[in-house]
Amino acid sequence: MTALEFDGVRVRLGRGRRAVDAVGGVDLTVPAGTAVGLVGESGCGKSTLARAAVGLVPLAAGRITPTSGVQLVFQDPYSSLDPRMTVGAAVAEAVPGRGGGDVARLLDLVGLEAEHATRLPRHLSGGQRQRVAIARALAARPAVMIADEITSSLDVSVQGMVLNLIRDLQRELGLTMLFISHNLAVVRYVSDHVAVMNRGRIVESGPVDDVLTDPRDPYTRALLDAVPRLR
Repeated sequence: MTALEFDGVRVRLGRGRRAVDAVGGVDLTVPAGTAVGLVGESGCGKSTLARAAVGLVPLAAGRITPTSGVQLVFQDPYSSLDPRMTVGAAVAEAVPGRGGGDVARLLDLVGLEAEHATRLPRHLSGGQRQRVAIARALAARPAVMIADEITSSLDVSVQGMVLNLIRDLQRELGLTMLFISHNLAVVRYVSDHVAVMNRGRIVESGPVDDVLTDPRDPYTRALLDAVPRLR
């Protein structure tokens, strides 16, 4: 069963002669209950595709289904939360019907104490803010959660904890997830399947171990060759 599908998706950014295809005809399927990794260098169109999935940028062509029930967790936890709103209010706002009864449960689910509900974002660390952002996304009971480079702005010591949380939530809750990263090691750790994106197009996709063990596309091989190795 397919939970999220991109069919010939094209996104143009800019106007007139300066307009460029940031996403150029992407076909991608995210099966229900799986984590699909989307990997590629910065500027290849990954985040633009994520924003198109939640309606933040218009499509020039193609189709994305479903058009609702998709929640996006942004890269920067410092700007994705309203600085004037307490953690509890931010999470409760996303609960269907605007009920706040599930806030403590959702905070517990992402490893935060109930007392965090009374705090403002400025009183939290970067890792804690990203956990709140994840709880807020889960509060909406999404059909699909898109995680867009959610560890790249965090300290290295915190990244592993957030990745463990995401992997555990995906497996325990059966979440459907599109996990976006430029880091192949991170994608391999979190994902069941992987799609490799280059210059706005998917150049290779398949089960994560197959693609990253025996890549067919030269770009995928180049990404793998760039991964630091212990000597």
